[in-house]
Amino acid sequence: MHKKAIILDLDNTIYSVQSLGDELFSCLFDLILKDGNHNEEIDTIREDLMRRPFQIVAGDFHFSKELTEKGITLLKELTVQGKIKPFDDYQFVRDIPLDKFLVTTGFLKLQQSKVEGMRLHRDFTEIHIVDPSTSDLTKRDVFADILARHGYAKEEVLVVGDDPASELKAAQELGMDAVLYDHFQLQAEHTTLPRIADFTQLSQFL
Repeated sequence: MHKKAIILDLDNTIYSVQSLGDELFSCLFDLILKDGNHNEEIDTIREDLMRRPFQIVAGDFHFSKELTEKGITLLKELTVQGKIKPFDDYQFVRDIPLDKFLVTTGFLKLQQSKVEGMRLHRDFTEIHIVDPSTSDLTKRDVFADILARHGYAKEEVLVVGDDPASELKAAQELGMDAVLYDHFQLQAEHTTLPRIADFTQLSQFL
């Protein structure tokens, strides 16, 4: 192996948001419908919220300031109760003999509850939750900090995630290798980065 460390995203990389999203976000969908200004777009909004942070979706669909603030207030207190099932192929990641870092964007309580629900603390050297509602930090900032504190050269760390516009873009901007994890094979046209649908395909990049 040429890599010394791997950085992973959480949502739709370690587990499927869709597997718990409809139930978890039902109160948020009700809030958006009650607002009444986005009913015709609700199906698209629902799909987007399964893949991207609320603040970005709210901006893209021009939510009012009031609706955005109500959504943030709701989501700040939202948590997942009980266990969450990771993708079956995540076991391969657990067995990789490298330093592993989890870097995820989202609301602190919600992301922490997901980490606890999958018992991920045992798998990672460090876990970083980037909460846009309380901090201006970005994933790029966290990646750069990991490189600096641990003395990794940029070519010694691989970033793996499902979002070409988030963690993969941050990796590219820092000159790090990145791989798109596309478990449901939905994003082939969205990036020129190497793409895998199963973590067992990751060996060739390590």
